[in-house]
Amino acid sequence: QVRLAESGGGSVQAGGSLRLSCVVSGNVYSRTCVTWFRQVTGKEREGVAASSVGPLYVGGISEYYADSVKGRFTISQEGGNDKVLLEMNSLKLEDSAMYYCAVDLRRTCGDDWHDISRYNDWGQGTQVTVSS
Repeated sequence: QVRLAESGGGSVQAGGSLRLSCVVSGNVYSRTCVTWFRQVTGKEREGVAASSVGPLYVGGISEYYADSVKGRFTISQEGGNDKVLLEMNSLKLEDSAMYYCAVDLRRTCGDDWHDISRYNDWGQGTQVTVSS
């Protein structure tokens, strides 16, 4: 069983930055996809960024981004496989949402990284509010 805990959300003015953290604990297997999603009340949850992690992961594209955040957000790993960060710069009003991290323990990310049905394990979320 895997557990996820997000942190780092908060309120920031447009143009500012935040760094979200997702701590993954439990059985992280050799190939895993960790993905950040976000959701605004009344709208569908959308994929933001994904990273393939795991002690045996080698080769290929390991990071994926939604078009709306490319060039502004960066996903990375810290401390091995147990922490995935989302560095968010040049924040816009439309980035305001509840941000969740999720994992797919069965395989690495790939082109369907944003398919919400892949993910069985979710964190509780952290709120990001961007104001003008």
